[in-house]
Amino acid sequence: MIPYGKHLVDEDDIDAVVDVLRNQFLTQGAVVPQFENALCGYTGANYCVAVNSATSGLHVACLAAGVAAGDSVWTVPNSFVASANCALYCGASIDFVDIDPLTRNIDINALDNKLQHAAKQNCLPKALIVVHFSGLSCDMQRIHKITQMYSIVLIEDAAHGLGGSYQQSKIGSCVYSDMAVLSFHPVKSITSAEGGAVLTNQNHFHEKLTLFAKHGVTKDPLQYRGESHGPWYYQQLELGYNYRLSDLHAALGLSQLKKLDVFIQKRSELAKVYDETLADLPLKLPVVEPHFKSAWHLYMVELTQHDRQNIYQLLHKKGIGVNVHYIPIHLQPFYQKVGFKQGDFPVSEHFYQHALTLPLFPSLSHEEQLKVVDVLHEVLL
Repeated sequence: MIPYGKHLVDEDDIDAVVDVLRNQFLTQGAVVPQFENALCGYTGANYCVAVNSATSGLHVACLAAGVAAGDSVWTVPNSFVASANCALYCGASIDFVDIDPLTRNIDINALDNKLQHAAKQNCLPKALIVVHFSGLSCDMQRIHKITQMYSIVLIEDAAHGLGGSYQQSKIGSCVYSDMAVLSFHPVKSITSAEGGAVLTNQNHFHEKLTLFAKHGVTKDPLQYRGESHGPWYYQQLELGYNYRLSDLHAALGLSQLKKLDVFIQKRSELAKVYDETLADLPLKLPVVEPHFKSAWHLYMVELTQHDRQNIYQLLHKKGIGVNVHYIPIHLQPFYQKVGFKQGDFPVSEHFYQHALTLPLFPSLSHEEQLKVVDVLHEVLL
């Protein structure tokens, strides 16, 4: 079976983890700060807080934004549930903006219209979480221009995006956003086994992110309320969480980061092969604008003539492990209980009904990809 995604770990990665195992610290040593600094160096962001998952990262980003009970947060239905759950963790409500049928990212015209209506109703969101679906950046300059008028905190769910770029800046640079959240899940651009990070250019967000990810506790005397009791002293300033990344995970992530550009180049080459060899099939292929460079986390096609379930099953029988991303969040039973329903966001629903994720990962061989292409021609023509 050729899977849709697969991590690539080499001896350098293994040696990096073993090195931590041989040292004094497994959790809070020197490697996590090194990884955070390296992520800043790669993306161009000023600050980075490493966390144990992108889900944790989304949660602390909402907390740092001041999201609380009585607030609302908007995101897109076309994502994993964590993109919406993070608002509910804070006691806020969630709402959605449909996607653009070409980019599969947030529909900016729909966003603009919805914000204008919300402003008239005095019910603007506290934060907007945009998702860089499949590794393609949203048009952040346009989104920033719109949200800036309403003082909305803009958070990038860049779980798919590390290694991609927008207008010559790396995804995660936060040029047009307040915070950006990365994922290091095994099928993402790089892996730390599990892990994530939140990037920002603003010190006040960085301080809040650090507190919320580390129990709400600080050992920085400059943040103390009152005098220190001594060098052992610490204070809890917020109700925080244990979302810390360990040195073990950071060591793997740091080693992987050195190979990120090679991974992205390979993904881009594979995507180009799909573009060229699938053009004659009844499929809608992904698009990338000239000033965007996708990280190609996923290569998504839409069936235009065939039944998706039938094609999915045929491909699996022939050893092609295609997948589907994503079941729209608002169609999940949990979200239907709070009032969302079928038909609320038709573009996301249409995409879901026709979408297939093809195998794409750095170690996918030429022969394996040709098999995918050949089988697709066999079942679709």
